Amino acid sequence: MSKLNGKIALITGGTTGIGFATAQRFLSEGAEVVITGRRQAELDSAIKRLGSNVLGVQGDVSNLADLDRLYATIQKQKGHLDIVFANAGVGSFAPLGAITEEHFDQIFNINVKGLLFTVQKALPLLKDGGAIILNASIVASIGMEAFSVYSATKAAVRSFARTWTTDLKARKIRVNVISPGTVPTEGYRAWVTKSKWTNLLPRWRPKSRSDGWVCPMKSLKPWFSWPQMIAALSPAPSSWWTAE
Repeated sequence: MSKLNGKIALITGGTTGIGFATAQRFLSEGAEVVITGRRQAELDSAIKRLGSNVLGVQGDVSNLADLDRLYATIQKQKGHLDIVFANAGVGSFAPLGAITEEHFDQIFNINVKGLLFTVQKALPLLKDGGAIILNASIVASIGMEAFSVYSATKAAVRSFARTWTTDLKARKIRVNVISPGTVPTEGYRAWVTKSKWTNLLPRWRPKSRSDGWVCPMKSLKPWFSWPQMIAALSPAPSSWWTAE
């Protein structure tokens, strides 16, 4: 029997990148999957590529009305959740001295406010003993030039994992966080193309897809291994893993 057979999982930002790959992995292990995305066309394309047992709900995680509509849809069509992967996030470069209010608000609204309320509003539907996985980043632990606002949001995400673990221990809900290095997703490639700070990026670039991405801490993690890790954190047998 597949590890996630019969489980219902929500993945925010599930139309591309790690979110989409995780949806594929969950489906292969028997789960039913709900994905979200801000753009309807990309959501429709992702649903078509993923196939059966997928529900797509358009919305922006920083918009609380969109989150309310998401969970009303899940309650009506699925009844409950077993897994929440709070994956949606954005990032862009701005060195200290060039940070604008718009830059700050956009990144914090999605990466911190959006993630917090994604999880909080899921709690009435999330079964006791369920799993919450948060997507942070290696930049929460290193000092990457011109990336302070994004890095601060990911440090907040890691803190959420530790504190929410204690908040939810009575319900035996596990909270874990992953901290990927740079991942060559569609969104990343588009962002690099538009960024005026591309001179900061060469040391983060891979030799090949299979080599993974090199970070200043000299660790390697092939991008396609993250969905496997997320799936491993989701079923009941991982009940001893929390706040990782």
